[in-house]
Amino acid sequence: MAKYAHQAPILIAIDCIIFGFDGERLKLLLIQRGIEPEMHKWSLMGGFVNTKESLDEAANNILKKLTGLEGVYMEQLHAFGAVYRDPGDRIVSIAYFALIDIHKYEQQLSHEYHAEWFELDKIPSLIFDHNDMVDTARKKLRYKAALHPILFELLPEKFTIPQLQSLYEGIYDSVFDKRNFSRKLLSTGLLIKQKDKDKLNSKKGAFYYVLDKNKYKENFHAFLNLIPNPDHLQLV
Repeated sequence: MAKYAHQAPILIAIDCIIFGFDGERLKLLLIQRGIEPEMHKWSLMGGFVNTKESLDEAANNILKKLTGLEGVYMEQLHAFGAVYRDPGDRIVSIAYFALIDIHKYEQQLSHEYHAEWFELDKIPSLIFDHNDMVDTARKKLRYKAALHPILFELLPEKFTIPQLQSLYEGIYDSVFDKRNFSRKLLSTGLLIKQKDKDKLNSKKGAFYYVLDKNKYKENFHAFLNLIPNPDHLQLV
């Protein structure tokens, strides 16, 4: 087999950025790094790509090994290749990101590597360029949330308007007026009101809704009215 002569080897790594929603807060899943350099410091889920696995396979295998999570849909986000990004060696990292409903995966989560959920405004300092990776993922998330129904992957089938507002506020790092948000949301005509209420958080309770998926496909741009400064959204 022909070899590429005189080319220095470069290691390929994967880093997984897992966002989760618990019904009240948007969170990020982190682990404590198990190897040097930077052992025991907070990190994204990362590892190297083996010679006989694809990038997607590597991402899924790394996530399962370090957190126990499997069956999580992940998207490839960006390649991070600054020359000195990792003091251990010349390493290019391919970042993936995912959105999950935390409650759907509670039983899967392993604590062998001290996997822990952090609220986005309480993320600790991460190793290497992992904070930059998270920032890039949040920008991509904001863009996709405005144009695609991905936020509903984070919610149970039935949800309340306060739950949806909390999710949007976490995504866009903004505080929305409750009345205006509810009015704009209901004016889209994309939600179906249910007969039952969530009474865990208030005596009066909040009605449950479900997304009308057929109407959403035809008129998903209606949710742009909920987004602060939608004209400034950028794809990364």
